[in-house]
Amino acid sequence: MTSPSTLMKTWNLHAKKEMGQNFLADRGTADKIVARSGITTDDVVVEIGAGLGSLTLPLARSARKVYAIEKDHDLLPPLNRELLTSGIENVIVINKNILALDIAAIAHTEQQPLVVMGNIPYNISSQILVQLMMSRHHLKKAGLMFQKELALRVMAVPGSKAYGRLAVMAGYCSTVEVITEVKAACFFPKPKVDSLVIGISFKKHAEPSAADESLLFKVVKASFSKRRKTLKNALSGPILQIDATTAARELVAAGIDPIRRAETLTVEEFVRLANRFYEKGYR
Repeated sequence: MTSPSTLMKTWNLHAKKEMGQNFLADRGTADKIVARSGITTDDVVVEIGAGLGSLTLPLARSARKVYAIEKDHDLLPPLNRELLTSGIENVIVINKNILALDIAAIAHTEQQPLVVMGNIPYNISSQILVQLMMSRHHLKKAGLMFQKELALRVMAVPGSKAYGRLAVMAGYCSTVEVITEVKAACFFPKPKVDSLVIGISFKKHAEPSAADESLLFKVVKASFSKRRKTLKNALSGPILQIDATTAARELVAAGIDPIRRAETLTVEEFVRLANRFYEKGYR
């Protein structure tokens, strides 16, 4: 693995802040992430943000195949050169925004659920997480590196300040654990904060199960749209197109006090509330 600073200088490149580019520069950390993620020779990996190949190389040595997704066209020449000089032939580099990637099509081509890995840019972290949750039936697991603050939000529990939409969705769709912490000094250029790599194991069947998952996620989104308001007021508005009186009535019917706030509800309570809305014909 050639250091990111050397590659950037050799190819006359500069990290692009607008893309959140901070390249993992510590080989030992990259190897540890792959090892602790449990990648095997049977796995097909989709790597989000291959960058200069810091994680791509150890992934390729452990997995059957790697789809290396990289949006920045300028990084493709050094990335491909790194793969070539390392003698790696099981990586398919795709110049594309991960949010536009058809995960289901790749899973269909490979005829197996995929593993997703990557160092996730902060500015699209939430969008990527939602995309993966919605595509989870085509996925086996994920090992994702986030800024520490966002990773803790994904793992947050009811009643905590960090608990929100992402934690509810993650709790419904998966089980989450910490793989390792990565200090800011392990990146080039060095970011201002440390990162956490979290392992996400996707559930084949959620329990309890929502009658309509899109409605569940809509209810969760509405509930956290006005965090400081009570649930009856947070749920009223354009997302569910109901008023506060209707929201209060359905909350009571679901066994939930209308004056509670969203951050106090468990995943099970959100499912129960969404199923109540489903029974009453709300979509």
